[in-house]
Amino acid sequence: MFKFLSDVVTTATVSADWIGIRAVKDTTKACAIRDAHPESNTQRFGHGAMVEVLANGQFGYSATNNLSESSLAAAIVSAYGQAIAASDWAVHSFTVAARPKATGNYVSPHRKGLDALSPAELNQILLRICDQLKVSDSIAQTTASARSHDIETWFVSSNGSEIYQRDYVIETHFGTIAQDGPTTQLRTDHGYLAHSYQGGWELFPGLDLWQRVQQVGEQAVELLHADNCPDLATTLVLAPDQMMLQIHESIGHPLELDRILGDERNYAGGSFIQLEDFGSLDYGSKLMNVTFDPTVAGELASYGFDDVGATATREYLIRAGKLERGLGGLESQQRSHVPGVANSRASSWNRPAIDRMANINLEPGDRTFEDIIANIEHGIYMETNRSWSIDDQRHKFQFGCEYGKLIENGQLTRTLKNPNYRSVTPQFWHSLSQVGDRSTWEIYGTPFCGKGEPNQLIRVGHGAPVCAFEAIEVFGGAV
Repeated sequence: MFKFLSDVVTTATVSADWIGIRAVKDTTKACAIRDAHPESNTQRFGHGAMVEVLANGQFGYSATNNLSESSLAAAIVSAYGQAIAASDWAVHSFTVAARPKATGNYVSPHRKGLDALSPAELNQILLRICDQLKVSDSIAQTTASARSHDIETWFVSSNGSEIYQRDYVIETHFGTIAQDGPTTQLRTDHGYLAHSYQGGWELFPGLDLWQRVQQVGEQAVELLHADNCPDLATTLVLAPDQMMLQIHESIGHPLELDRILGDERNYAGGSFIQLEDFGSLDYGSKLMNVTFDPTVAGELASYGFDDVGATATREYLIRAGKLERGLGGLESQQRSHVPGVANSRASSWNRPAIDRMANINLEPGDRTFEDIIANIEHGIYMETNRSWSIDDQRHKFQFGCEYGKLIENGQLTRTLKNPNYRSVTPQFWHSLSQVGDRSTWEIYGTPFCGKGEPNQLIRVGHGAPVCAFEAIEVFGGAV
C-alpha cells in the first residue's frame, strides 16, 4: 500500500507545496439483544482515502472511495483546486511546517483477535446477560450489545511521511429499566457504551462481567423504592464513570483551539476560554492535573500519530490547577500561537482532520475511596451519567446521574434516586477538594463525541479517579 500511495503522490501533476494521502479500511461487526430477543446482527466494511493538498498557503481536501491510481490522481487535482480557491479568502497562510515528515507504526495492544468470538458465541453471551439482568418481576426491559472495529490506516506524504496504524476496538453495553406502577428507573453498566476500549475480545466478557450484570439488575430495582435526592448545597463525590462526562464537557471541549478561534461557533459553539488564558488562568484547585495522553495502552483514543502525521505524546493541559496547553493540532497552533497537542483527527476516510479530543485524563491523587468518604460529614455520592446540558460557551452546566448514595458522618448510607447537580465550570473545578488515588482511577470511553460540519462522531477516552467537590448545588426529582 505504501509504495502504491507514494507513487500516486510522486506522479501528481499539480504544483503543490505538499500532498498527503490518508487511506482507511474499516470493518465493523455489531449485535444487539433486547429482552432476550436478537434485535440486530450487522457487518459493515468501508474503505477510501482523503487527499490533502497545500498550495498558496491553504489546504484543500478531496475524498474518494475508489482506491485506484486514476481516482486518487483526480482527487489530488480537485483538492489542489480547492486550495487555490481558498487562498482568496485566507485567514492564515500555512507552510509545510504544518505537515512535518513522520514515519512509524502503531497497533492496538491485544491478546485475542476480533475473530476470537463467533457471532453465535457473542449472541449467547448477550442473551445470558439479558437473562441475568432480570433479577425480579420489576425488571421491565433488558438490553445488551457489543461492537468491534478493525481499522487500518496508511498515511503518506510528498515530504516522506509513511505511517501505518491499526486500531482494534471493542464497545460493549448492557442495562435495564425497572418499573413499579408509574415509577421507572434506568441502570446501566457505567453508561451507554462506556465500556469501550482498544483491544481484542479478551476485554469481553472479562472476569467481573457477571458480577456487574447482577449488580446492575439489583440496583435498578433498589432505585424504585429509594428516596429522591434532596435539594441542597453540599459536598459532591463523583465516581469515575461520571467524571468521564464531567471531564469531557467542562475540560475537553472548552480547550479545543478551533472552538476558541471561532471555527465551531456555527455548530458546536465556542468557549469561555480566551487565547490569553493559556499559561496564566487558574482553571481549578491545585489538586487538578489533567493530561492529554494518547499513549495509554488500551484506552479508546490511543494512537501513535494523529491523522495529519503529528507524533502523539503525553502532555499536561492543566497542572496544579493552571491552564498550560490547548487541544489544537498543528494548524491551530500556528494560528493561535498557543502550544497544542497531536489531535488533528478524522472520524473516517471521507472527513478532513480537525481539532478533537483523544484521551483526556484527570491524574490520580493520594486518597483512597474510604479516605474520601470518611472525611465528609454530609454529602452525596453519584455514579453513571444519565443526562447532561451545558451552554455553548461550556460555562454553565447541569448533569444528572443514575445512582446516588447519601453520605452521613463519613459513611455511605441511604440510596438516592434521580440525583442531579449544577454549577459553573471555573467555580466547580476550584471546589475540587479531594482526589482519589490510583486504586480509584478507572478508564471509560465513548464512541459518540460529535463535532464539525459535516458532522464527525469520534472515539474519545477518559480516565479519572473518584473526586470530591465542596458546596455544589444538588437536586432530585421530587415534585
